[in-house]
Amino acid sequence: MKIASTWTGATALIGALALPGTASAQAASDDKAIEARVDRLLDATPVIDGHNDLAWEIRSRADSDPTRIDLSKDTANLPRPAGAGEDWLPLMTDIQRLRKGHVGGQFWSVWIPATLSGPEAVEMTVEQIDLVKRMAAAYPSAFAMAYSADDIERIEKSGKIASLIGIEGGHQIGGSLAVLRQMYVLGARYMTLTHSMNTPWADSATDAPEHHGLTAFGKDVVREMNRIGMLVDLSHVSADTMRDALAVSTAPVIFSHSGARAVADHPRNVPDDVLRLVRANHGVVMVNFYPGYVSQARAEWLAESAGEKARENAPPFSGIYIGQPERAKAAYAKWLAAHPAPEVTVAMVADHVDHIAKICGTDCVGIGSDFDGVPSTPTGLDSVDKYPALFVELARRGWSDADLKKLAGGNILRVLRAAEAVAAR
Repeated sequence: MKIASTWTGATALIGALALPGTASAQAASDDKAIEARVDRLLDATPVIDGHNDLAWEIRSRADSDPTRIDLSKDTANLPRPAGAGEDWLPLMTDIQRLRKGHVGGQFWSVWIPATLSGPEAVEMTVEQIDLVKRMAAAYPSAFAMAYSADDIERIEKSGKIASLIGIEGGHQIGGSLAVLRQMYVLGARYMTLTHSMNTPWADSATDAPEHHGLTAFGKDVVREMNRIGMLVDLSHVSADTMRDALAVSTAPVIFSHSGARAVADHPRNVPDDVLRLVRANHGVVMVNFYPGYVSQARAEWLAESAGEKARENAPPFSGIYIGQPERAKAAYAKWLAAHPAPEVTVAMVADHVDHIAKICGTDCVGIGSDFDGVPSTPTGLDSVDKYPALFVELARRGWSDADLKKLAGGNILRVLRAAEAVAAR
């Protein structure tokens, strides 16, 4: 008995000692299986991203010439231009990385500054639309312009990346429904009703309330977008504007790059009551990767960081080191060393996807990265080749292949088809 007992104990001890390695090997095997599953899934149903700002980067870095930045090569390691400021960043987008990320469709944002209005805004928007088309023409083996859901699927099957156009602010139509219609003719398939500032007809999420939603003309804009088949994009708008637009729209709406406000309480994100309205509307919320919208801690840190910079040097009258830029820079560096930015991870982005799916359903969630339009990204989601990491995280959480396919592109294709059907009626 004693010998048997000792042997049993020794066996248990050996098993216990072996267990961590065995568990680790099993976990590694499981991860590889999940990664292979995600690769197969995204090969069959490629990612359609709702928002990428590469066009503005080409405008600002290459004088609007898409041939001056070779998108066929890795753009992450472009040489830093002489005189580039502290805000200069490597590009997050190129063809090689788009392929690696399983991207089959991309809405390219034709953003212009929200401070512009009238004819100047209209002209610059047309220039940005032209830039996107010239970019596609410059790389015909990789890109093809798409104007419908059928176009996207046809282009994906040909092995190319369907390129669509999204206008990122209602200020870009100059207050004219005629201009809105002509933007559709030029290829724009969504318009964000505002950007960072109110328009004369709609409130932005990041400006003081002026209209408390949509004005009568703003509601007419939504109706006209429904009539011509342009998607109504409610990213950047205030919660009241969201509610007004959802009450008016007879077609499904989109949020091209937004998160869940219950996960990170930022005005750029979507409140739960609005998510329920989106569910009834059969729309889609395409989840943004910007750390300041993903993480509550990061959002608060960004506010504290901005406050610290203002405390040190806020021209023309304030700041303890005003007129002393080197001292202000050193003081901020010292603050930064003592207050590092909270990390934002792939899992935190997945939390937004999960929450939206919980409230709104897996039929109303998509991907809207905001790559090349943000100054930082979550760890592990730094460029367009990293989309699979998010799908792997969700697969680990139990997401089915069917729901992952909806997230990848199925939902936005459905919404685009629905908007086309409303216009046809």
